[in-house]
Amino acid sequence: MLNPAANPENFAVVIGGGPAGLMATEILIGAGQKVGLFESMPSVGRKFLVAGKGGLNLTHSEASGQFLARYGERSTQLEKFIKDFGPGDLRKWAERLGIQTFIGTSGRVFPTGMKAAPLLYAWRQRLSASGLTFYLRHKWLGWNADNSLRFETPDGNISIHAGAVVLALGGASWPQLGSTGAWTGYLAGRGVTLAPFKPSNCGFDVNWTEHFRHEFDGQPIKSVVLTFTNSQNCTFQRQGEFIVTPNGVEGSLIYALSAPIRNEIETSGSAVIHLDLAPGWDIQRLADRLARPRGSRSISSHLDKTVGIKGVKAGLLWEFVPRAVFNDPQKLAAIIKALRIPIISARPLVEAISSAGGVTFDSVDENLMLRSIPGVFCAGEMLDWEAPTGGYLITACFATGHAAGLGAAGWMMREKNGK
Repeated sequence: MLNPAANPENFAVVIGGGPAGLMATEILIGAGQKVGLFESMPSVGRKFLVAGKGGLNLTHSEASGQFLARYGERSTQLEKFIKDFGPGDLRKWAERLGIQTFIGTSGRVFPTGMKAAPLLYAWRQRLSASGLTFYLRHKWLGWNADNSLRFETPDGNISIHAGAVVLALGGASWPQLGSTGAWTGYLAGRGVTLAPFKPSNCGFDVNWTEHFRHEFDGQPIKSVVLTFTNSQNCTFQRQGEFIVTPNGVEGSLIYALSAPIRNEIETSGSAVIHLDLAPGWDIQRLADRLARPRGSRSISSHLDKTVGIKGVKAGLLWEFVPRAVFNDPQKLAAIIKALRIPIISARPLVEAISSAGGVTFDSVDENLMLRSIPGVFCAGEMLDWEAPTGGYLITACFATGHAAGLGAAGWMMREKNGK
């Protein structure tokens, strides 16, 4: 093991082997610093691999203004970091690893092979070739009284002094992959301000009847428009699809609006979403079709034959609409265009794809160094920001890792030169 005890000021420690930590490590090495990468799990990039299991969505190709807007209330704080290392930079970086990328029909950017494993393997190989040693199964336990870093290892506890530290320990979702949020106590004890963790890109509970739950669990609801208006009369709308779960709803369309829905539940105790089950149809056209003679057909068959509402979409109508309304074409048409679904609560944080909360931006400077702990930098989901899926999460992790690496390298140079 590399022993920096003689000249700790020449040694940087990065704690956390996800995209943010690996990027900070690469930047530090590129700046000529000696670096040790410490990871609590048996291998690096575990959440990265799981996130890319069905196809690694690396970033997004949309215009920069629209891209930044995806970060909501934190777009201003993240703007500089994403401009310094944004979607285009990320694609060029991947290409230098030998991984080509392409833009999908939705504007999302994927590696040609779609998988995360080849990219992570090539990245590890390049870092290893630079002389980096990965210290795996090294769990950070905070600081000792002499300001050294304490780690729990398979061979017992060890202490490490460092000239700079980058913390990239993740948020608090998917704890089985290493993002436990256990680090909050160590930072709070050193005067760092923390925002409470909240589930982000999460599912929500709906009080389904037993019949609906049994009949439609796991069914996708495709091509709908979701509209949500909060108690401040701010309206959010998006088209897409989602999935029925035993407890409620989840999937890309739900994740895209999870932050405002979650915030409304926190404020008001519940939330209501509205679904347009027939995008592209106006109410009158639906009403005219539904008013056609039904003859001997059942109501369900009539819905299918006249307006194409069947399966889980029809199930949603039966779940929330009084039976008498099915005999009133005008009322039913209006409901099809804005079906009211009450949302009870967000699913638990451990189930969420990502988390909001963590180290507040007021606690770090423009280089992501903690104001209360000079020489210690934060990156990735440790910071208090959130974004929808679609490449935005990974991009911001890379961007803040890039910024923290530059900040740490600059700090070490200034300390070495006595400035």
